[in-house]
Amino acid sequence: MANRTIDHALTARSLTSAASDPTHAGILSFMRRKYSKQLKGVDAVVWGIPFDAATSNRPGARFGPQAIRRASAIFDNDPQYPFDRDLFAEMATVDYGDCLLDYGNHSKTPATIEREATKIIRSGAYLQTLGGDHFVTYPILKAQAALHGPLALVQFDAHQDTWPDERGRIDHGSFVGRAAREGLIDTDASIQIGIRTHAPEDCGIRILYGYDVEEMSAAEIAETIIRQVGERKAYLTFDIDCLDPAYAPGTGTPVAGGPSSAKILSVLRKLGALTVVGSDVVEVAPAYDHADVTAIAGATVAMYMLGLHAEKLAERAPLR
Repeated sequence: MANRTIDHALTARSLTSAASDPTHAGILSFMRRKYSKQLKGVDAVVWGIPFDAATSNRPGARFGPQAIRRASAIFDNDPQYPFDRDLFAEMATVDYGDCLLDYGNHSKTPATIEREATKIIRSGAYLQTLGGDHFVTYPILKAQAALHGPLALVQFDAHQDTWPDERGRIDHGSFVGRAAREGLIDTDASIQIGIRTHAPEDCGIRILYGYDVEEMSAAEIAETIIRQVGERKAYLTFDIDCLDPAYAPGTGTPVAGGPSSAKILSVLRKLGALTVVGSDVVEVAPAYDHADVTAIAGATVAMYMLGLHAEKLAERAPLR
């Protein structure tokens, strides 16, 4: 025990060092990464956006970042399955904490998120966001598209989020349509996976409905995504309600008939051919969760997203 420390989120001596906190104790950052607002030399940033004022059904996703961080403690300091590596041994990663939002002035929320996301993205770090409801993806897309141009949106979701919109509206069910109209995403290269509802328009985005996902193998789903995106830079957004409520009960708008966490994680694992510039996990609402089932799923999805980026960095390492 002489060389072990606790509260690695504060005491870490390096951004690539492993934690030694007991799983059941210590300050909870995402996967025990060091809390820091310093971005110099950072490869990846985990950032929480505790916002749920755009929900159309059950609120509570503002507590999602806390729940996901808590669930992620089980992952620290181990080679991570299925990547068979310490994701952070060569990927300097910080937990940037949460976005500070004024709960009484929601009109300022989009600009606040976009401004802070822009700062992180322009540092050169990969941004992994923990939501929050799905509206938070819209200002992040604005920040990402300002740097990279229109992106291929790879959206795991039970809902299309293309409902009619109006200027200034803050709604988690219309951000995709707005992103399409504003040219933030390339609809011809975008795809939605797991959709189990209907919206008035599809914006030209390819859809794999719930029954498609049920009938296709994980490899077939991944191959379809990769073909759709092609060479376009991609943004990966994961609404936890993509999963069936049996695997993610803690969310605001659950829809029956979705895929298992095992199947969708297998799909994610096969997306290494994509050029993903950023990602998020949203709509985890712990008040409706049971035994942290949804939070564990959300933390695992976020870990997979970071794992894919760690592999990309490893591929480029000889060129650094």
